[in-house]
Amino acid sequence: MLRIVSVAGIVAAALISGSASSPPHAPSISSDFNSAWANRLTWGMTSNANLMSEGPGNALQLERTLKAHPGELPPEARAQIAAMRISKTQMPQLVEEMENELQSIRRMPDNNEKLNARKAHDKSMNDLAEEARYRFVLRAIYSPDQLREQMTWFWINHFNVYSGKDYNRAMIGNYEDTIRDRAFGKFRDLLDATLHHPAMLRYLDNDQNAVGHINENYAREIMELHTMGADAGYSQKDVQELARILTGVGVRVGPGTPQLKPQWRDLYIRAGLFEFNPARHDFGDKHFLGHVIKGSGFGEVEQALDILAKSPATAKKVSTQLATYFMGDMPRQSVIKKMAQTFQRTEGDIAEVILTMARTQEFSASLGKSFKNPVQYVISALRLAYGDRVIRNPQPVVGWIRQLGASLYDRQTPEGYSMNSGAWSAPGQMATRFDVAKRIGDGSANLFGPATKSDPPAFPNLRNLFYHDTLEATLGQETKAALAKATSAQEWNMLLLSSPEFMYR
Repeated sequence: MLRIVSVAGIVAAALISGSASSPPHAPSISSDFNSAWANRLTWGMTSNANLMSEGPGNALQLERTLKAHPGELPPEARAQIAAMRISKTQMPQLVEEMENELQSIRRMPDNNEKLNARKAHDKSMNDLAEEARYRFVLRAIYSPDQLREQMTWFWINHFNVYSGKDYNRAMIGNYEDTIRDRAFGKFRDLLDATLHHPAMLRYLDNDQNAVGHINENYAREIMELHTMGADAGYSQKDVQELARILTGVGVRVGPGTPQLKPQWRDLYIRAGLFEFNPARHDFGDKHFLGHVIKGSGFGEVEQALDILAKSPATAKKVSTQLATYFMGDMPRQSVIKKMAQTFQRTEGDIAEVILTMARTQEFSASLGKSFKNPVQYVISALRLAYGDRVIRNPQPVVGWIRQLGASLYDRQTPEGYSMNSGAWSAPGQMATRFDVAKRIGDGSANLFGPATKSDPPAFPNLRNLFYHDTLEATLGQETKAALAKATSAQEWNMLLLSSPEFMYR
């Protein structure tokens, strides 16, 4: 162990020397252009030829990728996902089952049996959220449709929902699928889908928003975070008017409909757990962002979404976030301007906005210089290590991402995790990355189940043909010198995965 620590210190020192406000400097190493593209537009390069061939190597292949039908996961990964409760049971039924179970518990006498029943109920809820996390990991590592998986995480973060609130643990898996299906479509459709989802409505309290009892939480976040941005020049009055527009938009669990006046019955909407209840809606006229919206029911919401989705401020904000996610800190304004123009010209076609970004010289110049966030780092390490072997125990992976500060579906505040490198490069976080590299490199994480004396932990072989053909040319002399001093394959793996060069994409 002392030998490993002393040799690894050469690389670790470079990592941990980063300040809390900036990551270690991106290595100035020439690399294969197509490999750099693949590393940027997938969750990370892999030595598996079949998976690698799906990685876009240029703008033309990227365009084909955006239009292609999503590929299938390996059979072992599909089987794990198919066995999950979130795969077997529709989300409305899951929530209704959990609600009925909780109501039964509440009727029980206050004793140990009730306490144990409540603990079991909480565990069932937690298990549903954990299944969604495991599924995310399997898709991110093994899906041939890598860019879709990246964009799913981007939009999940953009339209952040905290899984720990209310029944969101039972709904978060379905929420992710709702976003995943629309990851490359029109932004307006994505905005509409999140508004209709009960996880969002419960998280931001719009199910409590009713005429005479206005709740502005969701209206404020739609404008500040989901669309225009806090600096777009709208007023508090605009937020209040949007909140009025959103009255009556909520959630209903279980069968049945509310008792309504005859004039409201045709205005009532129910789709799954989503409900628009006209009895809770403010039918007064609204003045929103310079537009007069006549009181009419849910049609007011559709008009408001149209206004927000078409706003130049929305085009700029979404383009800025996409550019930051893919290109790193402070992307050039010239790129953002081109992306925003495409956004407006195509009515928010996300695929076209991504293509516009990828065709710029600035995008090519940024390859290999974008510091990986925790999810990108962990998943890229696992893809390099096990892109051709499906893990059977995703729990350690979920734990590593949590330790690095980006726990899946656990961001409590609406803004989601930061896209800037300074949020992820503090010395403590870099030290944790080094520990993750060790666990992956020496095979000690039980990713394939508990090890036994007859079946010791399997560790990946990263010093392979792919390394010599592709990765070696991307490494600096200090990293190569550290690798040359490794005394075992496990130590060599750890040093590669914790090298400064591997921290960038």
